[in-house]
Amino acid sequence: MTTGARWGMTVPFYDRSLAGSKELVAELPALGYTDIWSAEVNGVDGFTPLALANEWAPGLRLGSAIVPASTRGPGLLAMSAATLADLAPGRFVLGIGASSPAIVERWNAGEFSKPFSRTRDTLRFLKKALAGEKVAEKYETFEVKGFKLERAPKVAPKIVLAALRPRMLHLAAEEADGAITNWLAPEDVRKVRAEIGPETELVARLFVCVSEDADKVRELGRWMLASYLTVPVYAAFHDWLGRGEQLRPMHEAWAAGDRQAALKAIPDEVVDALIVHGDAATCRARIREYVACGLDTPVLAPIPGGEVPIAQAVRELAPGVE
Repeated sequence: MTTGARWGMTVPFYDRSLAGSKELVAELPALGYTDIWSAEVNGVDGFTPLALANEWAPGLRLGSAIVPASTRGPGLLAMSAATLADLAPGRFVLGIGASSPAIVERWNAGEFSKPFSRTRDTLRFLKKALAGEKVAEKYETFEVKGFKLERAPKVAPKIVLAALRPRMLHLAAEEADGAITNWLAPEDVRKVRAEIGPETELVARLFVCVSEDADKVRELGRWMLASYLTVPVYAAFHDWLGRGEQLRPMHEAWAAGDRQAALKAIPDEVVDALIVHGDAATCRARIREYVACGLDTPVLAPIPGGEVPIAQAVRELAPGVE
């Protein structure tokens, strides 16, 4: 396990397009950031921002957090990963995960079936394909008949898994190169770490709002939390973390279709636990709490709504600022 030497940033930023992110991304290495991580929901894809970041800020480690295992075919996923691995030898980390029914089925016309098995099978396929092997294998959730990359990367990328509960965390520790999680408090990191052991890299996206207006942050945070924690996998994650009873009123109101009541039912202490907020110094100290509890790679996602503009927040949250 590392000692907090890594300090990542999410791209693109919430307040600007990818095209408008070049100058701020280019500042990151000088500010002390070591990593830049993409996401893939319904905005940018998970690979293009990393290819651009490699040009804008050479030397950063590039990571996807995450690309779904079920929205691309296995071969296409291997080709995309190989392309980034070729552009950034030894500096690209492929993060994959099960995603959710909304993203896989409703938005991408895929099939969200056996998510654990599909992620495991994709991981096993990718390890072989990215090593340059010809893959002809029938997995539990799909079959590949003779796929071989035209040009395998000289350095196969590390593969990390989105993992929220023991079964996937164990898979990440046993067969992948790390685990990615989010929406957790510093003290939750210890519980996650216990499942993967001390040697497996643990990455987490941390949502940060540089603002001393706690009421305003909590209002914003409730909207974000309700949209995530009502997703079954996140609901189960927080049950496992021990927040089931705290979040029960929110789930009941949400299930009844009363969105406003659901928002009001989220306790302040839950928002404060899961969203980093305060002035920049307070936020940096909170991020270091995550590291002290066992997080290797904090990936910051500064959110708008505070008094501090995103660009300023990125600069003030940098690890070297005191």
